[in-house]
Amino acid sequence: MTAGYRRQAAILTWSAVVVGALMAVALVVSVVFLVRADQDTRNAAYGYLALVLWVGIAAGIPVLLALAIPAARMRRRVREQQG
Repeated sequence: MTAGYRRQAAILTWSAVVVGALMAVALVVSVVFLVRADQDTRNAAYGYLALVLWVGIAAGIPVLLALAIPAARMRRRVREQQG
């Protein structure tokens, strides 16, 4: 394995971690928005913001898969080559 291949595997892995973390934060924020929207009818816009975040999460799932699957395969190849 070349150093570039190992570097690419690390970049893909960390990119998947970052995307997953952003999706987790978006999920938590959307729940907070739903709670705020439920507390008072004047805060109904927060419910719509939660829906927008859910659409973003749904759109991010293929991106996460596109990063995580190749990263896992590349990391496994690197581990097999080293060990």
